[in-house]
Amino acid sequence: MDYAEAFHPKFRNDLKSIDKSVVKEIKNIHIDNILKDPFVNPTLKGKLSHIQSYHFSKNSVQYRIAYEVINENKIVFYYMVASRENFYKKLENRTS
Repeated sequence: MDYAEAFHPKFRNDLKSIDKSVVKEIKNIHIDNILKDPFVNPTLKGKLSHIQSYHFSKNSVQYRIAYEVINENKIVFYYMVASRENFYKKLENRTS
């Protein structure tokens, strides 16, 4: 299935706060991996149960990309990308 992509307005700001080599990897590898099969990644729990989380590591830092699959429109909507530290609290604030 081919999915289009859409981004939360603050997603691009998230990228600005991440090392450029990691941003390049996100754009060239991880976003493509998500689009190939957006349902393979774990779904979060509680208030964030409509969001899935993609995990990867670079330079001993764990990162997360939070996104939602909107099936009726075949869109992957990216909420946030950041290191794991305080990720879920920030994500909850962003989605509420």
